[in-house]
Amino acid sequence: METSRTQVVIIGAGPAGLLLGQFLLQQGIDHIIIELRSADYVLGRVRAGVLEEPTVRALREAGVGERMDREGLKMSGFNLMWNDRQVHINFGLVNKVATVYGQTKVTEDLMDARKAKGGITEYEASNVQPHDFDTSRPWVSYEKEGRQFRIDCDFIAGCDGHHGVTRKSVPSDQIKTFDYAFPFGWLAILADVPPISEEVAWINHTDGFLMCSLRSKTRSRYYFQVPKGEDIKNWNADLFWTEYRRRLPASLTDRLVTGPALEMSLTPLSSSVSTPMRFGRMFLTGDAAHIVPPTGAKGLNMAMADAKRLFEGLRQFYNDGGDMGLLNTYSDDSLSRVWKAVRFSWWMTNLSHKLSDNPFNREMQIAELEYIAQSVAAQTTIAENFCGLD
Repeated sequence: METSRTQVVIIGAGPAGLLLGQFLLQQGIDHIIIELRSADYVLGRVRAGVLEEPTVRALREAGVGERMDREGLKMSGFNLMWNDRQVHINFGLVNKVATVYGQTKVTEDLMDARKAKGGITEYEASNVQPHDFDTSRPWVSYEKEGRQFRIDCDFIAGCDGHHGVTRKSVPSDQIKTFDYAFPFGWLAILADVPPISEEVAWINHTDGFLMCSLRSKTRSRYYFQVPKGEDIKNWNADLFWTEYRRRLPASLTDRLVTGPALEMSLTPLSSSVSTPMRFGRMFLTGDAAHIVPPTGAKGLNMAMADAKRLFEGLRQFYNDGGDMGLLNTYSDDSLSRVWKAVRFSWWMTNLSHKLSDNPFNREMQIAELEYIAQSVAAQTTIAENFCGLD
């Protein structure tokens, strides 16, 4: 086994791991990123596209905000729609905006910046395993191209997603996970067609939720609700557009432009929070610690917030003679924010989706939507949560 040493090992080269690595590069903190997949695979994952202001600030601080500022679309609000009614949620109520900029672009920007600074990323590493993270001398082992490696380190950052090895490495009696699975999912299409509107719409339809979103002025991503367990093989682009048009409010159907699918996907909707997010000298970030339905546009933003907070703790440790203050509070501080974001995503999902065939649920949703339409206080609460709690 080939042995080496660094200060921080980051497991996972998604946006959270890359952002953490970029901050560490800026501070001259020695580290390595280890990733199970190839770089092309990581870049090929199509995910979220709405960035909160704290995420935008973090990317700028990391020196990767130039293209985002140039190409990102400012989102000043969104629409909630039902029957023939709608209410506009104006982010001006909280003096904020959101930015539409795809996660693929965020990942690409961070990869390019890392390459330019000479950061080390080991892609296509197998059998990755953290060891002795409950001691002051943790280490990580992995295999690549038939060779075995051991990296001794001070800290391990688990940025490897919900199914990654870091969370699974924690003894079951030391971690508690809260799970909730919704009985439906989203069928999504990505297409090079102009969006219906420059503002995203969440639409409550009697047959199930649908959403109009955009990645740019020429690329759109649309979703609608399907039963849990739906088989994507039952769908193609033509069938998608037919069902999507059927559920669209009449005021939007004439604006719908259809086209070939660049990508189609099925996403189950669920929430999960694992606590704590720190185990000795190993820290969970992003999806390794929590997942949420995409309804509230929180997943990527939560991951980036975790990475930023963990970096601040590591910077304090290395700059202030081993001060563990922020690292000691990382889990509690992060979970306080995480649970609020999970709550908002859960609430938005319950508001906008067909929950059951019981008409009582539908009437409660309509009453809630009518209340929001009449209440500036309710609209302000939604805007505050959507734009991100600092």
